[in-house]
Amino acid sequence: MATLPIAQFVDGERLWQRHMALARFGALANGGVNRQALSEEEIAARAELVRWGRAIGLAPFTDAAGNLFLRLEGRDPSLPPVLVGSHIDSQPSGGKFDGVFGVLAALEVQEAFRASGRTPLRAIETVAWMNEEGSRFAPGMMGSALYAGARSVAEVLAVRDPAGESVETALKALLARDVDVPHRALGRPAAAFLEAHIEQGPVLELEGKTVGVVTGIQGKRTFRATVTGEENHAGTAPRSVRRDALLAAAAMIGALDVAMRDAEDVTRFTVGRLEVTPNAPSVVAAKAVFSIDLRHPDAGTLQRLGDRIADICRAQAGPCEVAVAQLLHDPPLSFPRDIRNILAKAAAAVGAPWMAIASGAGHDARYLHYFCPTGMIFVPCRNGISHNEAEWAEKDHLAAGARVLAEAAAVLASNGAPR
Repeated sequence: MATLPIAQFVDGERLWQRHMALARFGALANGGVNRQALSEEEIAARAELVRWGRAIGLAPFTDAAGNLFLRLEGRDPSLPPVLVGSHIDSQPSGGKFDGVFGVLAALEVQEAFRASGRTPLRAIETVAWMNEEGSRFAPGMMGSALYAGARSVAEVLAVRDPAGESVETALKALLARDVDVPHRALGRPAAAFLEAHIEQGPVLELEGKTVGVVTGIQGKRTFRATVTGEENHAGTAPRSVRRDALLAAAAMIGALDVAMRDAEDVTRFTVGRLEVTPNAPSVVAAKAVFSIDLRHPDAGTLQRLGDRIADICRAQAGPCEVAVAQLLHDPPLSFPRDIRNILAKAAAAVGAPWMAIASGAGHDARYLHYFCPTGMIFVPCRNGISHNEAEWAEKDHLAAGARVLAEAAAVLASNGAPR
């Protein structure tokens, strides 16, 4: 009798119901979620994942970064495992599927192995990486960066959120709430990493494809600009003596916006956060701090544009002072062709219409790419909307993505990843 493909044991309804169940943690009125990294809501969602994993015989583990692993043991426990997953933290007004799909699809892969009665040669581990989004603690992708050795533990633990709480304090609170979850060393060897994600763009939907095999991730540089002026009275201080940090910041942002434009509309430039002190209607602002997010698929262009930012800010400072600090510089990358071929063959095997697609967003796979053979798949999201309560993915698309993931994981867990 022929052995049934692992994909046939994927249960799309179970996968969907778990999405809806996890969305209760941090649920918002308009259908989205606010489940920021290391928050009470994420701690509760993490406990639910551990409960689900234990119910099907998976062993939970964590590490010094607070990454969560659920291990389906293989026939040879000495071999490095295949990691499959993403993240469960969200933006303050995020959706039900961003990140979560990759974690729950990984769990469904393990459920499919259990239902098939087969045991992979290598262990398969579902992983939920700590703080992918970077909405509370910046920059994001902390857990995967620590795992891959791209950042130091001391550097990450010292980061504080806008309320002044450190990652170190918040992480201790999360780990203290774990029940019988053993700790492992950071950076344990892995045979491969697979990440499934909603596209967060409109291409798959427009092209009528169910799955995107991700070719790579565009480059990203992030900065923090701190503009320092002087508080003064809004009614009595003449313009000639004012050192208005907010007006200076506005001039900088406008000049940057013009400088970063291109005729092809390839460059992505965003100022998503602006903090003003004292933030009072009748007081000239003494300080303004704003974020800069710059992305481009070409490494040279990313370097050139990013290197202009500090000079542009200084040119618009007027009577104020400005300090520009780079927080992150991740160059563009291409995932290994052999892993992409495995994913493409898996999509064809399960009958999912697919296409090759580049990622405009950053993902944990970025850091794993430098640690072990890594690949990604996308499924469509309605109108390309993400980081928004209106974010939506279809049940059938999520199930198809999980089936592709299951077939690819089965290959990697049997043979290991080509290098």
